[in-house]
Amino acid sequence: MFILILIASTISLINAAAIVSRSQSYPSSQPAVLGPKTRLTIGNKVIAPDGFERSATLVDGVFPGPLIAAQKGDDFAIEVVNELQDESMFMSTSVVSNAKSSTLLTINLVYCSTGMVFTRTERTMPMGRPPSHNAPLRRITPFYTLSPPQIKQALTGITVIIPVQYCDGLRGPLVIYDPHDPLAHMYDIDDASTVVTLSDWYHTVATVLRYVIGHTASSSLINGLGRYAGGPMSALAVITVEPGKRYRMRLISMSCDPNFQFSVDGHNLTVIEADGELTEPLVVDQLQIFAGQRYSVVLAADKPVDNYWIRNLPNTANASYEGGTNSAILRYKGAPEVEPATVNTAPYKPIGRDQPAHSDQSWCSWHSRVWKADINLNLEVSVVDGIFYVNNVTFKPPTVPVLLQILSGAQEPSQLLSNGSVIVLEANKVVELTLSTTGPGAPHPIHLHGHSFDVVQSAGNSTLNYMNPVRRDVVSAGVPGQQVVIRWVTDNSGPWFLHCHIDWHLEAGLAVVMAESPSDTRAHLDHAPDAWDQLCPTFDSLTPSQLGGGGLKSYEEAANISTLLYPPPPSPSVTS
Repeated sequence: MFILILIASTISLINAAAIVSRSQSYPSSQPAVLGPKTRLTIGNKVIAPDGFERSATLVDGVFPGPLIAAQKGDDFAIEVVNELQDESMFMSTSVVSNAKSSTLLTINLVYCSTGMVFTRTERTMPMGRPPSHNAPLRRITPFYTLSPPQIKQALTGITVIIPVQYCDGLRGPLVIYDPHDPLAHMYDIDDASTVVTLSDWYHTVATVLRYVIGHTASSSLINGLGRYAGGPMSALAVITVEPGKRYRMRLISMSCDPNFQFSVDGHNLTVIEADGELTEPLVVDQLQIFAGQRYSVVLAADKPVDNYWIRNLPNTANASYEGGTNSAILRYKGAPEVEPATVNTAPYKPIGRDQPAHSDQSWCSWHSRVWKADINLNLEVSVVDGIFYVNNVTFKPPTVPVLLQILSGAQEPSQLLSNGSVIVLEANKVVELTLSTTGPGAPHPIHLHGHSFDVVQSAGNSTLNYMNPVRRDVVSAGVPGQQVVIRWVTDNSGPWFLHCHIDWHLEAGLAVVMAESPSDTRAHLDHAPDAWDQLCPTFDSLTPSQLGGGGLKSYEEAANISTLLYPPPPSPSVTS
């Protein structure tokens, strides 16, 4: 059975006034910020972000990967060079965007290992809906990916996603800045130093853990640094602030699994953005952030000059702040370089059911008039022996990606594979999706590609909000007995993945495909790149040694960790 992860009910307090700070400032310890036209080198390197050494899969040799920063309207041209050599982890690689950080980013995507292909060349607004300042980039973003080093074949306009590679370190922030941000008057500083990444970290490679039913992270990291329980007093990240300044902190959860309770001792946080969508300002002193979610919060450096704990508690059993675990440091300029002595207090204004309202009230007013949805969907997530099902169907990658099926003429659900995992939606319709869960593994952060959606009912809330719901692209489905209700308009044709953003759960089948207006998808794509015809054959032709992943050896190592295992593959393979 699947192991249920619980939030620790007690929190250890730290009194560390006499402890000299062993910490690193951020981002001075990181490489220079990259622009929208750049090269990324994917390789292996031994690192110890929490004091435990292990080989990892990294971008440019660092964790997290270097910040890629651009301005709204920029085109992207990113060359990806594969220099992976560690056969214990996957040696084929990719780059993929989580749709947006501060504005909507549209990217050409092909997923052969998941049987998914997505593309988008332009976007039209539904009748009556005003344009948003969060508009997609106008041109296709080109990515240039290289196959494993043994093949040396360049592919244009495509990226290949490899399962659970994310959990071995292949993650990094991308932020698109709006030079005309309507909320810019609320903050003074918004740069690389205020991008805050939150992640879990594992001492065992993901190619082993993917076979273990129910496991937990070894530690959590803030800006790539942290400590694990019982480990050394390794360096912690330090975010330096100047008294009197206001900072836009861009929180990015790169978690493979846990959600986090984020707070800064003695400071309120004003939420102004969720998943790239501006919100009405909402003051909180703690916020829960799930895998794949992003928030912008304004922190005012208006407290006495000192050091303050930044806390990021994961929902894993026995998690605490003891010994500086799950923590970083907010340091005022002029404060001594020692670890904080501040005390953790119970939140009095946490973000919870009262989600921030979207800032575009004119759009909400239009949308609220569409009271009755055109399409009502009900999905129930269940789990049996660690395998997840959506309406009793587990997602299995089709042999031919969904987009390529559509471009070949498939239109109806009965024609699209995988059977039972593809839902066809008409164009320009209001969709209302109700999703609930049963069994262990919750709460699931549910992510929809291709759209932001309105959260008209948050999990645990008994009321529906059609007037000013938060708009985002990742939402918690809650725990068994709860449900989440979301709405969006089918104005962006293509096959869009709806999946759990816990990477292990996606690997175990928690996904469906929303095939939005297949006929329009074919019409939008004037010419498919010639490289598409060779992408999947090239990927499928890779030998086990080219793919990496440890093969049967990884499964044997998993058997030494737990008796609760997924079945071994008949031969080394890549599935997700």
